[in-house]
Amino acid sequence: MAERRPFLISIYQSLAWALTPLFHVLHWWRCRSGKEISGRKSERFGFGSMPRPTGTLVWIHAASVGETMSVLPLIEALSDAGNRVLLTTVTVTSAELAHSRLPENAFHQFVPFDAPGPVDRFLNHWNPDLAMVVESEIWPCLFDRMRQRSTPFVLLNGRLSDSSMRSWQRLSRVSGYIFNCLDLVLAQSKTDADRFRRLGCKTVETPGNLKFDAPEPQLPLEDLTSLKEQIGSRPVWLAALTHPGEDEIAAHAFKTLEKEFSDLLLVLVPRHPARADDIRAQLELQGLSVSSRSRGDRIERETRVYLGDTLGEMGLYYRLAPVTFLGGSFNDAGGHNPVEAALTGSALVTGPRVSNARAVYKDLWAAEGAGRASSPETLEELVGELLRQPQMAVEQAERARALVEAGRGALAKTLEILEARFPIEVRGKGHEALHE
Repeated sequence: MAERRPFLISIYQSLAWALTPLFHVLHWWRCRSGKEISGRKSERFGFGSMPRPTGTLVWIHAASVGETMSVLPLIEALSDAGNRVLLTTVTVTSAELAHSRLPENAFHQFVPFDAPGPVDRFLNHWNPDLAMVVESEIWPCLFDRMRQRSTPFVLLNGRLSDSSMRSWQRLSRVSGYIFNCLDLVLAQSKTDADRFRRLGCKTVETPGNLKFDAPEPQLPLEDLTSLKEQIGSRPVWLAALTHPGEDEIAAHAFKTLEKEFSDLLLVLVPRHPARADDIRAQLELQGLSVSSRSRGDRIERETRVYLGDTLGEMGLYYRLAPVTFLGGSFNDAGGHNPVEAALTGSALVTGPRVSNARAVYKDLWAAEGAGRASSPETLEELVGELLRQPQMAVEQAERARALVEAGRGALAKTLEILEARFPIEVRGKGHEALHE
């Protein structure tokens, strides 16, 4: 006899059903702040923007840019093997990344709102042969609907913090039902795997963290050469993927540091380029001369901040700066994946709040491959020390890269597990490349 749906999940779905008309208002409001795309509203209500392709279809849901970046190599391998891959995301920036980076045989849609109507419509239209959600994308309605279908359902690169586990344990009936919806959990670490088992997941394996398998970011060499010529011998540091409040932290640190490094240049790359105009205005109000990448501005002698307000060019920005502060770590964003920075040779400093990639950072801190700033004042000290001692920055960056290289291999293990269990092929040229 099938397990009875917990009362709280029934209540959740009933409320979601009743409130679905209000999602139109929510979507309109989010469009006003650039968090949705008006012309793709129907996707959020489960309507496909194209027919379902023939053949094997693998659906992967990744919330935002970080999760999308971690699964791009997997998508490429599945696509190379002849599978069609549907990637869904939530954010506009991840949709833009998908548009520029998805391989042949892969395409993007926005994920539907977590309500019975949109979810059912989405699943009935796409009818995937294999469904995978990334890291911690746990939605009650979606999980319940997947439980009622024969489609294999996987949590990919799963992670679960200790606090999240305790929260789920307080609702034991709900968590037992939700986590039993999954046919397989592929956990990032043994600690994550143990937590998922304690919450009732039936089958858990630990292939490793896909974020370690991120490719080294590429870039046009002529752009790098041109920008380095414009910078010349000036000392430079990068504030990367900053969120609201962190731009101000970076600007304050810059003003403190330029008292010692009089010709200092700050490269500031916001997590969401749509904020660039507001950031530029704030910086100019503080008397800082700003040049913007999106406008084609040159880095002149008087330029004090170079605003990297473009997508898909982090490989360029990391290579401009020997020292990087990685944002999302002084607020509730939970930090960003440090692997790209580690692969490009920039010494890394982060704030204290990095729950999204805690396992990676824990290893980096233990290996002295990254600095941890407990406060904005500490950030100034750590960045200043690395600028003052370039060899220290080089050695720290080398330790970070060595740790990342040693952690690779999760992608190949993940593909082997998926092929052994589910009706997909991975033996295309992408799979072969993994074993060369």
